[in-house]
Amino acid sequence: MNNGYVELSREQWSELRKNTPLTLTADELEDLRGVDDPIDLAEVTDIYLPLTRLLNLHFTGSKQRSSVLSAFLGNDGERVPYILGIAGSVAVGKSTTARLLRTLLTRWPEHPNVALITTDSFLYPNEVLEAKGIMHRKGFPESYDRRALVRFVAEVKAGGAEVHAPVYSHLEYDIVPGATQVVKKPDILIIEGLNVLQPAPPTALAVNDYFDFSIYVDAKVEDIRNWYVHRFHQLRRTAFEDPKSYFRHIAELSEEQATAFAKNVWRDINERNLVDNILPTRGRAGLVLQKGPDHAIRRVRLRRT
Repeated sequence: MNNGYVELSREQWSELRKNTPLTLTADELEDLRGVDDPIDLAEVTDIYLPLTRLLNLHFTGSKQRSSVLSAFLGNDGERVPYILGIAGSVAVGKSTTARLLRTLLTRWPEHPNVALITTDSFLYPNEVLEAKGIMHRKGFPESYDRRALVRFVAEVKAGGAEVHAPVYSHLEYDIVPGATQVVKKPDILIIEGLNVLQPAPPTALAVNDYFDFSIYVDAKVEDIRNWYVHRFHQLRRTAFEDPKSYFRHIAELSEEQATAFAKNVWRDINERNLVDNILPTRGRAGLVLQKGPDHAIRRVRLRRT
């Protein structure tokens, strides 16, 4: 036990799968995998099946607590959505984790309706960031409309029939004007983003105040830097070549120029955000997935207090 956590090796964690079935094929995993993410079915079996078992047990307990409160208040009570937060650095693989968990959790009979929202949807539009003079700090806590995000999650938690969120385009690197995505009374809502474990200012609420459970995807800073640079080159050869891409000019750089550009962006923006804002929230997570240099999860830390 370490600071309220129990630490488990990959092997110890894998044994907690029990009889949880693998409901995912290799082709399905390929569709869920992020850019340059080497996750395979062995990782799903060893890490994510025990995790979905834990989450299902936690979800069941949450429903029972809601039933107790409803009985105390003397009403039938509506089903309260379960909120799962997933945090971590750029390029650490949290988006793959979120998509994978959504797919696996959907296949449990207890919660077929699992919605996924990324906090990118609550970034201020570029014109607002430019007006504020913080375009260079996109992804830092102040670049998000935190009130809108908290309001969205609060409405979902309160059982809103249809709750709308903005749409973010990674291709255009901006909020899509007029576009919305709708969440309709999910059994589980997954919120994935860089800063979802950030504490709120005094007298205010943070989005994580509504979480029932949270996960932090962790790795050494130097490993994440290497993954970021490698992924940058993968995107340069694919998505950045799209004429609509905000980063179309990057595709025209030489290999050496692109590497230098990626390293500078990592050092000046992503690493600074990680060290100053994201990493300090790791201790707030209910569970930490610790990755090795090969992206494989080596250890799991589960909070017991």
